[in-house]
Amino acid sequence: MYRPSADELKSIDDWFATYDALAEQGAIEELADLAVFPMNVVTDVPDGYASVKQWTRAEYIEAMKESMGGGTAGLDLRSTRTPRFLSPNLVIVETEATMTIDGQEQRMHYADLLVRTEDGWAFQTMVQGGWGYGWPPARRG
Repeated sequence: MYRPSADELKSIDDWFATYDALAEQGAIEELADLAVFPMNVVTDVPDGYASVKQWTRAEYIEAMKESMGGGTAGLDLRSTRTPRFLSPNLVIVETEATMTIDGQEQRMHYADLLVRTEDGWAFQTMVQGGWGYGWPPARRG
C-alpha cells in the first residue's frame, strides 16, 4: 500500500484549492485545462444500473455550463476530501460536500480520479451517483 508524503497530500489540497477557486468564478475553460480528455464519467440511472460515458473537452465544457452556470459563488459550498493514493501518480479523492441552493441544504458524495501529468495533477474520472437520467445503462463485454 502506497503511503503519500505530507508534500504529496499538500499537492492534492493545493490542486483542489485552485479547482475550487476556478469553480467559484465559473471559469469552465480553465477547469477543463485541469483535466485529461477523454474524461471518464460514471453515474447511475433511475432504474438502478450504472452508466458510463467518455466526454471530450467540448462535452465537459457544455455539461459544466449547464450544471455550474456562472460558478459556485454564493452556494456556501463546503467540502471534505479524502485522498487515497494508489501510487505516487494515481489518487482517488472521495468528497463529501454540502451546499445551499435557495435556502435548501443539499449534500453530495462523489469521487474523482486524479492522475499526475508532466504539468501536475489532472482529473480524469468523475464518479457520482444519481445524475444519469436519460443516459443508457452500462453494458458488459
